[in-house]
Amino acid sequence: MGLIRATSTIGGLTLVSRVLGMVRDMLVARFLGAGLASDAFLIAWRLPNLFRALFAEGAFSAVFVPMFNRTMAENDRDDPGSGKAAAVAFAGQVLSVLFPVLVVFTILMMVLAAPVVWAMTGGFPDGGPEKFQLAVRLTQITFPYLALISIVSLLGGILNSLDRFWVNAAAPVLLNICMIVAILFFHGDTAVETAYTQAVAVTVSGVMQLLWLMISCRQAGVVLKLGLPRLSPQVKRLLTLIGPAALGAGAVQFNLLISTSLAARFLPQGAVSYLYYADRLNQLPLGLIGIGVGTAILPALSRQIGSGNEDAASHTQNRAMELSLFLALPAAVALCISATPLIRGLLQHGAFTPADTIGAAGALAAFSVGVPAYVLIKVLTPGFYARQDTKTPVRVAVFSMLFNLVGNLTLIWPFGHVGVAISTAIAAWVNVIVLYWLLHRRDQLRMDARFRAKAVRIIAASALMGVALWFMNPLFDPYMARGLMERIVALGLLCGIGGLVYGAASLIFRAYTLSELRAALRRPPKAS
Repeated sequence: MGLIRATSTIGGLTLVSRVLGMVRDMLVARFLGAGLASDAFLIAWRLPNLFRALFAEGAFSAVFVPMFNRTMAENDRDDPGSGKAAAVAFAGQVLSVLFPVLVVFTILMMVLAAPVVWAMTGGFPDGGPEKFQLAVRLTQITFPYLALISIVSLLGGILNSLDRFWVNAAAPVLLNICMIVAILFFHGDTAVETAYTQAVAVTVSGVMQLLWLMISCRQAGVVLKLGLPRLSPQVKRLLTLIGPAALGAGAVQFNLLISTSLAARFLPQGAVSYLYYADRLNQLPLGLIGIGVGTAILPALSRQIGSGNEDAASHTQNRAMELSLFLALPAAVALCISATPLIRGLLQHGAFTPADTIGAAGALAAFSVGVPAYVLIKVLTPGFYARQDTKTPVRVAVFSMLFNLVGNLTLIWPFGHVGVAISTAIAAWVNVIVLYWLLHRRDQLRMDARFRAKAVRIIAASALMGVALWFMNPLFDPYMARGLMERIVALGLLCGIGGLVYGAASLIFRAYTLSELRAALRRPPKAS
């Protein structure tokens, strides 16, 4: 499957999930607002969301998929037709070790929920014991999701290895459906009661995602057998690599965790919610572009590097960076320039006030500066994983997190939650710069002439779109606080016109031509 075809398959289903996620967030904003219940639930949701990002979209796939593919290839070479069975047997060994560890870890974390939440929030100095106790109880309800989503990531990695990308990409849709149904039909009379229904829905969605992947694996002829845990050489290798990979792939999420923790400790009530809602919009390009491109190029890079074709690997990453910049830069400009009308149109209703809109919009504008960096991290790290180097990204991630911590502590006092968002965005760019510099120094990746030329044209097209949005914002912003249909029309026109301006500018500046897009979407011929 070609890069853009695979990316569009993953990104298209991720788009469905993110649209549903935005509907969910609109409902959460309406019923919970940006106060005590909202802050408590979002802290409880931060940990399982962190693990989802690390495993479902990061470390596990980055380590497991190359090993699964390598096992298939090696066994097929020695005994044609035996590769899939050998790879599935390896996956069964991984599950047998992973399952008891997850059960023990989940129980332990539920028992220790109070100190975990205190470590994240300092006990919510601004919210008092009621808010802290609510966050603890909600965290205990959501923790089982960690075990469920980790097994889902194992099954999803198998299906990705079999080029069934769409199945795993569709799983998060179930999470959003569960949470939407819960808040629409089972919300309580108070914000606190509604927060409980959302926490229950998180764990229920984990069960549904696991069932979906199990059924899909069976249809693909994959049935894992749970046996006695055994640390085979392959499993030991996996466990050795996955820890560093988790930290490396999750640098952005860990930075957000640090930012959320500082906001809970030192900023007024509502700051945690402002950062969450801003991050949700900010993460949309990462989900649609970064995860899709990163997932799509990893198998190709593994094959190219494994066969010693470093030039092809460098070409693949150049095209991936090119595609990522083409899609991510205009998204960053749009989120920055139109932050206030976007937040107002999507979230300002019910318990979410105009003051909350201003707070969340400031965070969104700051976060958006890092959008291209968040995406490029997902494109650059496979260059290390495909070479079975998980230590280098983790060292870079640790440096990025320390940089973010210093930046947070420096900027939080003069700029509040906006300073936290600015620091997180800058830390992402530091991560990208160091990753690229290391690949370049090792002569494993160099920006080719085509990428450099395209980058200049993409920047010019994005700048032109930004100017257009700047003049359109005052025209559409008044309609963002009116009825539902007026909001939908205003948001659609603002985004649609901005997209048309960028598309036209891209063609004028030749950032991407129609022939290039058609060629990239065309399925490559199968090798004979």
